[in-house]
Amino acid sequence: MVVWLLAPLRDLRRHLVSLRRFWGTSLASQLEYQFNAFIELLAMVGNLAGSLLVLWLFDRQGVPLGGWSWAGALVVLGAYTVLTGFTSCLLQPNLSRIVTHVQEGTLDFVLLKPIDSQFWLSLRTVSAAGVPEMVLGVVLMVGAALQERGSLNPAAVLLMAAMLMAAALTLYALWFVLATTSIWFVKTWNATEVLRAVLTAGRYPVAAFPPALRTLFTLVLPVAFLTTVPAEALLERATAPWIGGSVAVACGALAISRAFWQLALRFYTSASS
Repeated sequence: MVVWLLAPLRDLRRHLVSLRRFWGTSLASQLEYQFNAFIELLAMVGNLAGSLLVLWLFDRQGVPLGGWSWAGALVVLGAYTVLTGFTSCLLQPNLSRIVTHVQEGTLDFVLLKPIDSQFWLSLRTVSAAGVPEMVLGVVLMVGAALQERGSLNPAAVLLMAAMLMAAALTLYALWFVLATTSIWFVKTWNATEVLRAVLTAGRYPVAAFPPALRTLFTLVLPVAFLTTVPAEALLERATAPWIGGSVAVACGALAISRAFWQLALRFYTSASS
């Protein structure tokens, strides 16, 4: 019984040690090209400035945002910025390479490693370029929430952090499932870009969209759970059904991604076979 309980802990420790080495070597290699990080930082600032300009134009022209004020909409934009940074930090550098592994046959070597293949493919490398964007997103959320409410409830901040974590896991699961389809279709980059384009709707509160799109962004593509729910949590507007739904969507998406990966591996034909 004790051995059975300690086995998962040993496995977790082994994965954490591997993760530290993965990210250590990845960051060390990126520090050799510091000018690239500067260019990516400029691109991030330009992207955020464009989003702020669009919101400012809506506010100036009196375009309704589903009952959200300027400051409230900025909180949603901040949540979107955090997830964009998360995408640049982990999803883009890792999951976009699954197609390459399948095309070049190097997925064989991943599957032969004494470590979980989904873990390796999802967390093998990290990009420091996404970290400033995540920090800027949090600063934008907090600053806009202070402007909206005047003060912040610590419980609301913790709930917001939990909802952002659930949103990040949901986004990861969606991206991983799309990347996994490369085992059948090989070229899935276009589908991934379509997903990223659709998720840009998360820059705005879901209530700002027409009813049909609201339904789409809630029941089909979980855009509402990615940005609007974390913003509502920080502003103390989130209701129990939305909070529970966000957690349920994240858990369900992760379970689906795991099951889909196991299914895909049954159809994978190795380069050596």
